[in-house]
Amino acid sequence: MGESAVIAGQIFNGISVGSILLLAAMGLALSFGVMKVINMAHGEMLMVGGYLSYMTSQYVHGPLALPAAMIVAFIGASILGGILEFTVIRHLYGRPLDTLIVTWGVSLILQQGARSLFGAIGVDVTAPRWLQNSFSINRGFLAGVDLPYVRLFIIFVALVVLAAVGLSISRTRWGAMLRAVHQNRGMAEALGINTRLVDLAVFALGTGIAGLAGSVLALIAPVTPTVGQSYIVYAFLVVIVGGPGSLLGTALAALLVGLFSSTTQIFTSLSLSDVLLLVAVILFIQFRPKGIVAVHSRLLEDA
Repeated sequence: MGESAVIAGQIFNGISVGSILLLAAMGLALSFGVMKVINMAHGEMLMVGGYLSYMTSQYVHGPLALPAAMIVAFIGASILGGILEFTVIRHLYGRPLDTLIVTWGVSLILQQGARSLFGAIGVDVTAPRWLQNSFSINRGFLAGVDLPYVRLFIIFVALVVLAAVGLSISRTRWGAMLRAVHQNRGMAEALGINTRLVDLAVFALGTGIAGLAGSVLALIAPVTPTVGQSYIVYAFLVVIVGGPGSLLGTALAALLVGLFSSTTQIFTSLSLSDVLLLVAVILFIQFRPKGIVAVHSRLLEDA
């Protein structure tokens, strides 16, 4: 395998990682941008989605196994997120530090619960047979590059979810209400919009997408009680770099973070790559503190 093939392979891995980060960070971007909630339990929603996919795969087999697992993961994580918002988060609006501490405690509870139910050792979800092969390039300067179908599938899922969420926000009545709450919560309430219902829907949608991310992640990595911790920091970095509340910024930031991590790992170790990523993010926010795409919002200006 030539040098160009190695670089191309790492770029593809970066796009694949960026797709997972996009799914993990999309909900954070919405919840923080609209509700000013720092949800430290968001990574555990990814874990919940992975375990729900595992349990679904034990009962559903054949071609419907993967779609069923993804649907169950999305719905299950959405319901759990809705319960969390209704019972805990709703009473902490306007207190971001309190939400950080409380949701961190929730994440520890969920981790211990998963450890008690499934054990500390990870469980595996077997990918369908049609995702177990790869597309190989055998000629040209990219000869030797393998593109696993499962990673191509993850990229496809991320693009579909991004398009679906973007269209729902820009073209539906619910999206119009969400934009109104995002821009000016007080005026939205004066116009008769049920902001509490919007908050609940946004939070449930965000956690549902995280559960979906856990479902597709389970196809390439074991599901463990701490799998969410491996992605929550990167997800927050994506939200910061992209700009809170911006889907376009989140998508661009996820791609940049994924590519940066993968390409630097060609020349350095994983730990040094993470250090370089943090340094790059710190330098970036010095020059552009509102992120790649700055979204004008009365809610964020008052934060």
